[in-house]
Amino acid sequence: IKESSKTTVSAGNMDSYSIIGIVFTSFLMFQLLFHVVSPWFSAQVTSGFNKLSTQKKIEWNSRIVSTFHSLLVGFLCLYILFFDEATIADPLWGDPSVVQVNLAIASGYLLSDMFLIILYWKVIGDKFFIIHHSAALYAYYFVLVSGMLAYFGNFRLIAEFSNPFVNQRWFLEVLGYPKSSKANIINGVLMTVVFFIVRIAVIPPFYSHIYAVFGTEAFNRLGFAAQSAWIGCSGVLDVMNVMWMIKISKGCLRVISLIRKEKTNKYHQNGKLD
Repeated sequence: IKESSKTTVSAGNMDSYSIIGIVFTSFLMFQLLFHVVSPWFSAQVTSGFNKLSTQKKIEWNSRIVSTFHSLLVGFLCLYILFFDEATIADPLWGDPSVVQVNLAIASGYLLSDMFLIILYWKVIGDKFFIIHHSAALYAYYFVLVSGMLAYFGNFRLIAEFSNPFVNQRWFLEVLGYPKSSKANIINGVLMTVVFFIVRIAVIPPFYSHIYAVFGTEAFNRLGFAAQSAWIGCSGVLDVMNVMWMIKISKGCLRVISLIRKEKTNKYHQNGKLD
């Protein structure tokens, strides 16, 4: 039975050349988006883009690429979570081929983003993003190379749905939208809620899944390296997610407090005028 199980996994596993090809193509695609597509697209969408400094344009293009990547792999992630029967039936050793495509795309993006961060370190350099990307790539390695942990590797990509709102907050800020503007308020509330749902609320069910399979024959067959990478990298990412959640919550509360103050001031001003 064990032998047939291993054969099934091997049969469903993508070959290394295909994976490398997807990662490399993804890397080139995101580089093209950063250097060519984003500058052109952004100039068409808003005249404010051309007024930005070179440094701001670099970060703008980086966030456009981040948003595109988040939506692409995020929706693929949802498709896999709901419709990929192989990984749902066997989260540790199910056929990983569809997940490998998604993670290969994500890995290409992470490598592209790390390259841009290093290339433009003075503008967008951030040690936490280097740590985040490195931890994610190390964890994805086991899914891409060995085909194990496909369901859990894909599960982590739910977090990508928070990025478009985080990026939109920055876009509104550099375009000069007041923090009390309707666009900023709506985006801020949505960002806080979505970030909590996809990065914090998923923590208990994720680790409950780990607990459910911990110590089983399928879990032991993973080996210590994969087990430690899976649990250890997840822990690092979740600590960072909690830290970011605290910052975002504080920012959201500041905006709400600012709105209340403005309403109070207007009320007193109108009262004095009356």
